[in-house]
Amino acid sequence: MMKRLEAAIYGRVQGVNFRYYTSVEAERLRLVGWVANQNDGSVYVVAEGPEADLQKFLNFLHKGSPAAQVDQVDYQWLDATHEYSRFRVRYT
Repeated sequence: MMKRLEAAIYGRVQGVNFRYYTSVEAERLRLVGWVANQNDGSVYVVAEGPEADLQKFLNFLHKGSPAAQVDQVDYQWLDATHEYSRFRVRYT
């Protein structure tokens, strides 16, 4: 079953290649969506794919890149919208 995961990740998650590692993991799991830095220092992720793969992705988000320090992950499960064809890094 296709689902959508939206997550906000807090901690030392900017300037530590978090978006890059997130996009690599999403592509490895064949997820679609995006990741972007937020003005408050967090990172926001929208990903769609099979629920089992999204759960693996959520586990990754709790760890992040090797230099990251993840303090908190707020997330919600939604129905997939099928609006994305690939996973990409968004720059704001």
